[in-house]
Amino acid sequence: MPARLQFNRREVAGAFGDIGTDLPIIVGVMLATGVDGAGLLAGFGLAQIATGLLYGLPMPVQPLKAMAVIVIAGHASAGLLQLAGLLIGGVMLVLSLTGGLDRLGRLIPHGVVRGIQAGLGLALARTATSLVAQPHSTWAWTAATVAVAVLAVLRTSKRVPGALLVVGAAAVWAAVYRVDWPGLRPAVGFAWPHAEPWPWDQWLTALTLLVLPQLPLSLANSVIATQQTVRDLFPGREIPLRTIGLTYSGINLIVPWFGGLPACHGCGGLAGYYALGARTGGAVVICGTLYLATGLFFSHGFTTLVHAFPSPILGAILLVEATVLILLVRDLRASPAALALAGVVAVLCVTLPQGYLAGLLAGTACWHLLRRCGLTLAPSPASATGS
Repeated sequence: MPARLQFNRREVAGAFGDIGTDLPIIVGVMLATGVDGAGLLAGFGLAQIATGLLYGLPMPVQPLKAMAVIVIAGHASAGLLQLAGLLIGGVMLVLSLTGGLDRLGRLIPHGVVRGIQAGLGLALARTATSLVAQPHSTWAWTAATVAVAVLAVLRTSKRVPGALLVVGAAAVWAAVYRVDWPGLRPAVGFAWPHAEPWPWDQWLTALTLLVLPQLPLSLANSVIATQQTVRDLFPGREIPLRTIGLTYSGINLIVPWFGGLPACHGCGGLAGYYALGARTGGAVVICGTLYLATGLFFSHGFTTLVHAFPSPILGAILLVEATVLILLVRDLRASPAALALAGVVAVLCVTLPQGYLAGLLAGTACWHLLRRCGLTLAPSPASATGS
């Protein structure tokens, strides 16, 4: 068994496996709310470092997407967002300590989890396409195609990790052609993280506007699907749902006090880290250290640098991440009914406003109905592992 923490070239390359998902959301929240980047970035980085140390796996920490979308749309302030983080942390703590997560894990079938994973993969692929198309030029598609090809050809190389080559080349190009370095000098300097004022009198608004839309996605993707993805990519490294729920809860009960962004785990981020070479918690620690250092010493110039990075390369990384998730449905090939149901769940996830909740409920109901009708379906995670 490899060491829990490694800091080799593959881990450095893998550290960039989730930037295509994280960076657009973080920048979007900062621009929409005007929130101080020091607390948001430093809190996010500390959560990454703690998670990497605790799990010894490339267990991701990602912004809570449903909440972030509502905030970016202008319907909530930074203070309300951080208050919602505390609330959802409390909800997840209760579910973890009472055994609610374990009961949900036994109830939700394996094929439905596969559908949710595939649905997230399709959503990431759609986002990847939009990132590549942003510059509206032929070179963007060419650059993205070359990047995907390099990532695919060098996906198993230990000598020259493809992600390190792709991200490094893109960073050098941005540094030479896109960044106004003299204009960034005033942005360098220490900034102490602090939280925004929390509107405690609006706790019910935070619950209904931000927490309830986020909860189904968190249960499906951040907890249950993440546990299954660990099983898929790291056989023998079983992580109980209760443990994942407790770290999810701990992150959101702590980082808002520093002005941090509410966050979760996620099967997509895990697949992204893995696809770019990460095999231990070292990649997550490296990623977290970069966010922490940026938040403390360069938060005011962060958005400028992010916008300078070529979006087609972010899209290429996201597309590789999406492919890893979608291909996980291959273990359902022996059961056409299970494969078809996973496909329906995936489509529901990406087409309906509350798609993950709809896919979770409808898929679970149909799965048990099909079993009663005598159709052969793949086993649930519980029966597959003997738990």
